[in-house]
Amino acid sequence: MSLLEIDDLRVAFPGRGLRAKPVEVLHGVSLDVAEGETVGLVGESGSGKTTIGRAVLGLVKPSGGSIRFGGQEIGGIQGRARRSLARDIQVVFQDPYTSLNPSLTIGDILAEPLIVQGATAKDARSRVRTLLDQVGLPGDSVDRMPREFSGGQRQRVAIARALAPRPTLIVCDEPVSALDLSTQARVMDLFVDIQRETGVAYLFISHDLSVIRHISHRVAVLYRGDLVETGDAPSITSTPTHPYTQKLLLAAPVADPRKQQQRRAERERLTAASSA
Repeated sequence: MSLLEIDDLRVAFPGRGLRAKPVEVLHGVSLDVAEGETVGLVGESGSGKTTIGRAVLGLVKPSGGSIRFGGQEIGGIQGRARRSLARDIQVVFQDPYTSLNPSLTIGDILAEPLIVQGATAKDARSRVRTLLDQVGLPGDSVDRMPREFSGGQRQRVAIARALAPRPTLIVCDEPVSALDLSTQARVMDLFVDIQRETGVAYLFISHDLSVIRHISHRVAVLYRGDLVETGDAPSITSTPTHPYTQKLLLAAPVADPRKQQQRRAERERLTAASSA
């Protein structure tokens, strides 16, 4: 059963200048996310992938199409109706350094959304201890400030905050791109473990096919506002059919210099062929 259904989604931004026409950045994108599934949304910078995530979160207003969550249209809702969706739809942003309030302790950061939604202070404290354990942080983290943690640890706090209201869907917007490679691997494993334990679904946005391969069940490839290829993760990330996806795959670095040289040559060939 589809938890999130995006159908013919279009988003346009105002053009530059007084009489400039709106610029459409999404040209009728359709995809869905099932319960407990991870759908990877991949594309280069400017492809529109983050705009899709922001439209799902209500941060961008669609100019056409529909976004349904649990069968309910959510594309145009605002105010109290949109805020009530926070229990079910959460987000993990890219930058762990700016996504946490630097003036609050970790305990307050995690307890705040719970108390806003009606939890008692006692219940919130109990839930915070569970969340810290779930993301692999020590219990004494509650009294510490975000500046006392590394980037990977801060992203764990951000994941814990997203998990706090027990959502059914988390939009993950480049959640590991600001981390070093070893920390990336640990955080991605954490996402996988949490999904296995809770059944939460992810719309996982990234520019990196290797990241998408590690975490996704299905993959959707976005190019300049159009969906150009979709399918199961092993197929899309190893034997893609669309030239753009092939170039994304060839752009991923490998440790072997000879293979890296071969990839560079093949990528240049594809680029020349597409521009001819």
